[in-house]
Order: sequence, then C-alpha cells, then structure tokens
Amino acid sequence: MFEKRTEALLPRSKFFLRLVKFTLIAIGIIIFSLFIGVLGYMQTEHLSLIDAFLNAAMLMGGMGPVNVLHSESAKLFAGVYALYCGFIVLVCVGLFFTPIFHRILHRSTLKVNKKETEIFPRHPLRKGYLKKDVFYSQSSRICI
Repeated sequence: MFEKRTEALLPRSKFFLRLVKFTLIAIGIIIFSLFIGVLGYMQTEHLSLIDAFLNAAMLMGGMGPVNVLHSESAKLFAGVYALYCGFIVLVCVGLFFTPIFHRILHRSTLKVNKKETEIFPRHPLRKGYLKKDVFYSQSSRICI
C-alpha cells in the first residue's frame, strides 16, 4: 500500500490521490456510523428521521443528544453509541493523517543526493557507508 524505505518518494499528484482515497474511506466510515446512529434512535426512542439524524450527528460531534431520552433502551443505546463515536473519530483522524505522516517519515529517510549513494554504496554487514577503506557513519557522517 505504501512505498518502502528503499523506494523513491511518491510524486505529489499520486500522493494527493492517496490522501483523497484515505479521506473518502474516513468519510465512508463516518457516514456508516451516522446511519447506525439514526437507525438506533429510530428503533429505541421512535424518533423521526430528522430528529434521529440530529441526535446521532450531535453525539458523533461530541455535543451530546438533543432530545430527552425516555426509555432505558434509548439511554443504553446513546451511551454505547457515544463510546463508539469517540473511537470512530480517533480512527478517522488516524486514517486521514496516515499518508501525511508516512510521507514526512519517508522523506526524512531518503538520501538527499543520489550521487551520495553512488559514491558511498551500502555495505551489507555494516550500518553506514563504505568508501574504499574509510567507514562513514550513517547518522553523523563522521569518519570512523
């Protein structure tokens, strides 16, 4: 799904497509969760579609229910749905920021100059770069 550390950085246009894809997945999860909330409020408290949507959206947004809940089943549903919504918000924020964090981390591990990798090829037994008989540390670039 994501490029590996040894692969090149994804072009900006493909990165934006990846960001749109992850955003659409997060929006889909939110819409599905709102649908569950609307159905739950319609079944437990017998609210109209608009009132059920309002209560579900307010709980998902962290504001709490608008209508006073009278039945115990509706109160139980509202409590469980509020916990579920808190979890879903965290999941969706994580989904949205995953490509951004991956790009930042991937960019930080890339070599700045391709010529550097040609001059200092990776040695299979050491962490660092080998040029003739001099070992250069990968992190500090100090000759050891």
